[in-house]
Amino acid sequence: MPDSTDLHQPSQPSTAHRPQRDVSDLFSGGRLLAIPRRAARREQLLVHLAETLFAVDRDYTEPEVNEALRTVHEDCSALRRYLITSGLLTRTRDGRTYRRSTTTR
Repeated sequence: MPDSTDLHQPSQPSTAHRPQRDVSDLFSGGRLLAIPRRAARREQLLVHLAETLFAVDRDYTEPEVNEALRTVHEDCSALRRYLITSGLLTRTRDGRTYRRSTTTR
């Protein structure tokens, strides 16, 4: 009889445990060449940006978020919106404070 832990093993690992695909091909000289149109590729980029630009235990103002995002791409507004809608950054109701999400993807 198979071990009960084997009965519910997914055929592929979930995205929470799957190694992130390298996003280095999206950058040149430390700058993002373009925001990917494909949602899956854009999500990989957003995870990378959240992990490299924002500390988990720190609050950020909108200007601080914009400044961090501008280090990689001029369209900081689009990147900020994508990070919020993907749940990688959270924002207070009044929009004054941003924070990197602590939930695992």
